[in-house]
Amino acid sequence: MSEPALDLVVEKKETIADGVALLTLRRTDGADLPDWEPGAHVDLVLTGDLTRQYSLCGDPAERALWRIAVLRDPGGRGGSAHVHDVLAEGDTLVVRGPRNHFPLVPAPGYVFVAGGIGITPLLPMLAAADAAGADWRLVYGGRSRSSMAFGDLAEHHPDRAELRPQDETGLLDLAGILDAAGGRAVYCCGPEALIEAVEQECARRDRTVHVERFAQKPAATDGPQDAFEIELAGSGAVVAVPAGRSVIDALDDAGVTVLSSCREGTCGTCETGVLDGVPDHRDSLLTPEEQAANDTMMVCVSRSRSPRLVLDL
Repeated sequence: MSEPALDLVVEKKETIADGVALLTLRRTDGADLPDWEPGAHVDLVLTGDLTRQYSLCGDPAERALWRIAVLRDPGGRGGSAHVHDVLAEGDTLVVRGPRNHFPLVPAPGYVFVAGGIGITPLLPMLAAADAAGADWRLVYGGRSRSSMAFGDLAEHHPDRAELRPQDETGLLDLAGILDAAGGRAVYCCGPEALIEAVEQECARRDRTVHVERFAQKPAATDGPQDAFEIELAGSGAVVAVPAGRSVIDALDDAGVTVLSSCREGTCGTCETGVLDGVPDHRDSLLTPEEQAANDTMMVCVSRSRSPRLVLDL
């Protein structure tokens, strides 16, 4: 499985908040970039073995450029450090995508809850909701004002966007935010602790929340590691997946390459169609409804509940 890869040049790199770099990317040949919709992200191939996903935070109507914002993560795996310390204006890198597992559903109103760099995928959603005439509200929390990128949102939308720096106002009042949400669709992106808390509050109210994660759900990949088989629909070949070995590694051992990136079930790069059998979903990306459909799976982390899976490969 593959998808188009683009050679993009870093036209501009600027610091927009403490530890946050904003990159403006253009095609090296000057042509327009692919269409995208709010919630989309791309893969930045930073080195041969270092690929990371970042949300597009610009305007989809600006076809000539893409913008992404990257938070330096001192405890990360090297991607953000590379962007901040190595990547420079004028550099060229390979970018794959865009893909979107966090789409903005049509609704008369929205409540957006952002934490830190989680504001990035929500920015285009705010503009889209505004253009559609929807009733929306943003509550944006962060450690401090200086660490909150795009903090001027509250100035541009004083009646709709609220900044809540933790060192000034404490933790977000999620119960109050959701009690006031009414029938609006709820969107959330940010640290895992925030997402979990919003999910819990929404569950208490029996309502849906749309989220995007930067890391695995706690214990997402726990469970049996039994052996099973993969059948490739295109050739009829059967690949054994040994106990404790991932589907994607077993496929690679058999000479079948599936594009991958995070290896944590969060980015969607390795999403593969399931034609028969029952996957054991261990990703942190698909909604419960999407998992229950059993027509796709993330082969980097998910396994099988049936003796054999037939994959669309």
